[in-house]
Amino acid sequence: MTRGVLAAAALSLLTVADPASAFLVEVTTSVAVSEADDQATIKTALQSAVDGVLKEAIAFTPTMVVLTRALVVGERLYIRLLIADQEGEKTFKDLAEPDEESSGSASPKLEL
Repeated sequence: MTRGVLAAAALSLLTVADPASAFLVEVTTSVAVSEADDQATIKTALQSAVDGVLKEAIAFTPTMVVLTRALVVGERLYIRLLIADQEGEKTFKDLAEPDEESSGSASPKLEL
């Protein structure tokens, strides 16, 4: 009897609770760079790549864009971006900085 009541209570909480949605994505892209030694060319190519990803690949409004890796190979600039909306940014920060109250967590600390 008590199991049935507990199950009903849990089920009612699940139907009432609205799950939070958070977007946190990692995107890899590349752009051509004619002169890899010229910092202004690299900066322009990087900005162009980021703008292209935000305009064409992301369907949410980002509040955080982090360049996690950039590499020039030949005449191409390869970049990796971490992009999040407001809720995803909170999730990212929670993963990066666990609560001090939690001790002995099985999850590794995220370091970038």
